[in-house]
Amino acid sequence: MCGRYTIVPKSSKGKSKAAKLVEKYLKEDHYNAAPSQALPVVTNDQPDKLQFFSWGLQPFWAKDAKAVKRAINARAETLAEKASFRSLLRSKRCLVPADGFFEWQVTEQGKVPYRILLKSEELFTFAGLYDEWVDKGTGEVLHSFTIITTEANEVVKPIHDRMPVMLSPEAEELWLDEHEPQLLSLLVPYRPSEMKAYPVSPLVNSPLNNVPEVLNSL
Repeated sequence: MCGRYTIVPKSSKGKSKAAKLVEKYLKEDHYNAAPSQALPVVTNDQPDKLQFFSWGLQPFWAKDAKAVKRAINARAETLAEKASFRSLLRSKRCLVPADGFFEWQVTEQGKVPYRILLKSEELFTFAGLYDEWVDKGTGEVLHSFTIITTEANEVVKPIHDRMPVMLSPEAEELWLDEHEPQLLSLLVPYRPSEMKAYPVSPLVNSPLNNVPEVLNSL
């Protein structure tokens, strides 16, 4: 799964359109982005705009805010089988900009957090789905998203058996393309030769710690 990630605009460079939008419009540093927070996304509906949606998918059909558990992740292998995700795959796809993510390795001494990122340390995006939920009592609209995960590659596997789907700049364009027929073929582990991982401070264990020290290597 993916339950925490980073996006720090002043240090995140990249070649894609999403990277340029982040560089231009994102002002807040997210050293420890966590579920329920409003975080930047780029949708297939408005691909030239950086929007801020709540992390944790609230499906449009939910009767109220607590009717269902909000999904922070969606498994790539079952997207086409689950009705709620299948419809979003067709019409509500998004990019979730990031420059790294965290996973916890289980050891005899306890769980050790690792930060996982590109060797270039450039910004990339996760493949995501989003939805729009309306509170029938107040009329309030909630936009929310989920991050798609796949099996771990050789870099992540020693730490965790799942990883988020990371998209190259070329794959980003295809993911947002309404007419792309091979969407599921994009949802595969990222090239391990371009990635690295290192253990970080246990500060990351609390989402309240949105500080640069979270990224420090042990």
